[in-house]
Amino acid sequence: MPASTVWRLLLLGLLAAAARGDSTFRRFNMSLDAPPSQRWGPILRQYNIPLLKKFLDEIVRSVAPQWAIHVVNQLAPVLTNILPQPYQEEIEGISKILDVNLGDVLLVNFAYEILGYCTSIVAQDTRGIIYHGRNMDFAFSDILRIITVDIQYVKKDQIAYTGTTFLGFVGLWTGQKPNKFSISGNERAKVNWWKTAIAAILKKSPSPSWLIRDTLSEATNYHEALKKLACTPINANVYFILGGVKQNEGTIITRDLNKPVDIWPLKPAEGQWYRVQTNYDHWKSPPSWDDRRTPANRALNYTMQKNINLNTMFKVLSIRPVLNERTVYTTIMCAARSDYKTIIRSGKTNKLDYKKNYTAA
Repeated sequence: MPASTVWRLLLLGLLAAAARGDSTFRRFNMSLDAPPSQRWGPILRQYNIPLLKKFLDEIVRSVAPQWAIHVVNQLAPVLTNILPQPYQEEIEGISKILDVNLGDVLLVNFAYEILGYCTSIVAQDTRGIIYHGRNMDFAFSDILRIITVDIQYVKKDQIAYTGTTFLGFVGLWTGQKPNKFSISGNERAKVNWWKTAIAAILKKSPSPSWLIRDTLSEATNYHEALKKLACTPINANVYFILGGVKQNEGTIITRDLNKPVDIWPLKPAEGQWYRVQTNYDHWKSPPSWDDRRTPANRALNYTMQKNINLNTMFKVLSIRPVLNERTVYTTIMCAARSDYKTIIRSGKTNKLDYKKNYTAA
């Protein structure tokens, strides 16, 4: 039996349990006091290593052009002079644990930077509490539902920050610093991404997901996080969605490689108590074939500010087409209360249809 058939059968078996509906999953601790090269070992070794290798290989070979694979494999031996810490050592450690080429792990990290189509919401209730939710929509959603993990990054026996990521991916697209702020990142349409990313990495600009993790690690409050996310040069266009712990601390940052294109804060006093960001600039109409913004806006208006909380945020993120067949997970957060919960979605869309339930809102 061909190897590709074997791993696909294994995948089908793993998916059988998930097919029954949404589910939570294991949360791991990662010690930031451990050497970066050793941090991922305790987590990865709790999984089927050969199957993980198959998954990662499938993703890389499907999304990376051959020239990019060649270039990255050439760069791999000199990663010490290219990648910032701790990401260089973490990637090297992952490659050793999985027994795969260093370049392949780097390519996996590149791949996770370009495949996402997401919805993020930040909202303030009538008491001034900030809530933050996101759906992560990706290609390879069946695989990613299996290898999605919540990680508590622990330093000196205290949780420094929490994030949701994929095994083998050292960055974060979703995370929270308890009692400080929460962040999610959404892909922003790009042209010639591979060429731009590799050129920017040679300039030592971080990827958006690395900047999110750096911000969770280094920023001490909402305003420091806002400045860091808005002004740090990065290697890909992105939307950063930031939530804080005080009234009005919520904003959407639209980024290009070197600067903010737009900063769109909450303005509850003017009735603008929530912001919705998908994968299109908010001042432009989304394409009709991928309009998740309109149903999310209608659902939030129907919910009303006085009723927004983590439960109602989850319901908004569970209507079609905000929830869709590519949705891997939903995370709901409230940094002021240190609440952080991720749910793996089943791939089955909710029966609620915004046209039937929210068109009057």
